[in-house]
Amino acid sequence: MKIFENIAVAAAPILIPKETIDMKKWAVIACDQYTSEPEYWEAVEQGVKDSPSTLNLIYPEAFLEEDETKKADRLLSIKKTASEYLNGDIWNETEDGFIVLDRATSLHPSRKGLVISVDLEQYSYEKGNKERIRATEGTVLSRIPPRVKIRANSPIELPHIMLLLDDPNGNVIEKAWDAMITSSNKAIYDTDLWGQSGHIKGYFVDSNSEVFDGIIAAFKTLCEESKDGMLFAVGDGNHSLASAKAHWDSIKASLNDEQRKSHPARFALAEVVNIHDKGLEFEPIHRVVFGCDAASLIEEAKKFYADCSVSFTSEKCNNCDSLSCQCFTIVGTNMSDTNCILTKPKHSLAVGSVQMLLDSLVEKSNGAISVDYIHGEDSVRRLATAGNCGILLPNVSKNSFFGTIETEGVFPRKTFSMGEAFEKRFYIEAKRIV
Repeated sequence: MKIFENIAVAAAPILIPKETIDMKKWAVIACDQYTSEPEYWEAVEQGVKDSPSTLNLIYPEAFLEEDETKKADRLLSIKKTASEYLNGDIWNETEDGFIVLDRATSLHPSRKGLVISVDLEQYSYEKGNKERIRATEGTVLSRIPPRVKIRANSPIELPHIMLLLDDPNGNVIEKAWDAMITSSNKAIYDTDLWGQSGHIKGYFVDSNSEVFDGIIAAFKTLCEESKDGMLFAVGDGNHSLASAKAHWDSIKASLNDEQRKSHPARFALAEVVNIHDKGLEFEPIHRVVFGCDAASLIEEAKKFYADCSVSFTSEKCNNCDSLSCQCFTIVGTNMSDTNCILTKPKHSLAVGSVQMLLDSLVEKSNGAISVDYIHGEDSVRRLATAGNCGILLPNVSKNSFFGTIETEGVFPRKTFSMGEAFEKRFYIEAKRIV
């Protein structure tokens, strides 16, 4: 492993499925997608059947509410399968390096990325920290232990973490991609993805190559130009990264100083994406409220926002989501969409004002009301059935994204998503962590 501590980056060996593996069955979408739609995961399971697949190495969060016996069985199966894959004819292991890739979907013909290892010693989700790698939104601490249990149970990691890079000139990923596609190198994978999720192609960048040296040099330049030392902002998978850090913190106490420097669990595999990539669209993460219909939610909102100059209308405000005006939309069955407008909001972002309402509502319901965080308006409307309702939220501008993190700290939890659910990262690569 080659470690570049000043930029929180490492180049490690990466596990890639052999050419004999059916990549369309191997690659599976991030485990935190379609959490309220277990039928999606059941369809994937039917499609994969007995083929080697990352489905057998992850725990889809749609099933996290299973009883303890089923949870234990899943964890045992993940550990067993990971060992079988490592010892079987499944993976090739690269030399130290990165993977530069391009993803095409029906919505975006290109979104480039770079798979690297990052130093968990230089990551924090604490508000106001000045680490190289920072969370972008609130971290729910209760969501970390189940993930740590999965990680501690397996000899390998599969990343769905996506880190954002503020590189307006495209000197890191875009230059590396252009260099690789004009070289004589063969793609390390090139496959369609499940369902409507598009196509992905990747090239291995050896740590002994000029392309690799150019990536490292560009990272260092961006780091030097950063106002307060931040290089990466977590776009997707913050709880997975937080769990990786918690796992690392739990084992490093038993290691000596030399072992800590290069232990594989100290470094987490992640995909870096340039925030200025035209294929990267920020989407709001909406809410579905179970156990509360739209009419009841509106009545609760009237009371909760009584001092916020609240109004309700069928007309949407086009100048909202600022300190002086915010708007969000409540949807339900057998009623028209209702826009809630706050001109004296409780929070600087509409999502923060909404989350305060929902947290209060859930707390006083004694378990009768629950909230799920949903990618995509269509999914919200589908789930907002009788007795439930949905909240559609406005977007956050990516142009001021890094500046907001530097000055304000993290966004409220589940504020934004990068693209639609079917555009999320797929598990393809893996890395040893023991």
